[in-house]
Amino acid sequence: MAAMSSSISPSSTFSSTSTDNLRPHAAKTGGSVCCLSTPCPTSPTTGISLVNLKKVAAIKAAEYVKSDMVLGLGTGITAGFFVAEIGALLSAGKLRGIVGVPTSKRTSELAKSAGIPLSNLDEYQRIDLAIDGADEVDPNLNLVKGRGGALLREKMVEAASDKFVVVIDDSKLVTSLGGTGQAVPVEIVQFCWKYNQSRLQELFKDEGCEAKLRLDPDGKPFVSDNSNYIVDLYFKTPIQDLNAAGKEMSALEGVVEHGLFLDMADEVIISGKEGLSMKTK
Repeated sequence: MAAMSSSISPSSTFSSTSTDNLRPHAAKTGGSVCCLSTPCPTSPTTGISLVNLKKVAAIKAAEYVKSDMVLGLGTGITAGFFVAEIGALLSAGKLRGIVGVPTSKRTSELAKSAGIPLSNLDEYQRIDLAIDGADEVDPNLNLVKGRGGALLREKMVEAASDKFVVVIDDSKLVTSLGGTGQAVPVEIVQFCWKYNQSRLQELFKDEGCEAKLRLDPDGKPFVSDNSNYIVDLYFKTPIQDLNAAGKEMSALEGVVEHGLFLDMADEVIISGKEGLSMKTK
């Protein structure tokens, strides 16, 4: 089913959520959440920090949360703002009985500091609602995720959720996945990683794909929370058949998970120059 777009109430626009009115627990640039992104870029069309756009969408997403829910807590800047908002609502007594299932060690630390009780999929095998960001969103609400390195746990938690809501700024909207020239991540085992890097590149040679091992700031291989490596795929042309691409990557021995999140998102909240809008299936 094609995605449908709608506007969210005029009260949820940038004019009512200016930088001066940002909640202190989610901090302006230099605070505990904004420090996850350096630097904080600015939208060329609005002059508004993209970090603040993410925050507007994340605060809107908190309105979906009801007391006694089990929440999937995503990873990244936008998810960090959402975690901070839920912590503040719990502290103020506006929510109760919330249990969070984090998708990364980083999110777990943020949630603990925000006062959110935590558990995992072993304890709660069905999750009421998951909120997370995305790196790319196409018109059918298919996603690229994992540039922050948490794709495996994100996919596990979000697949177990009754509802998955994505929160983004409008810079993440694309006409087709893989067409931006930015990374499509694939998590692989460390054993013989060059072998799988070569196979991934060969798999998409017709798209002019270049497969690169992700490195950390010290130039060493990036290691995920699951002790795996990540190979980033850079396409020169968009991925033509997303479902086939996902299946072909998953079929390679040693590939743990890929960053194509297909037919998973139920709604997308978008923060842009005109305010907030929403897309649903």
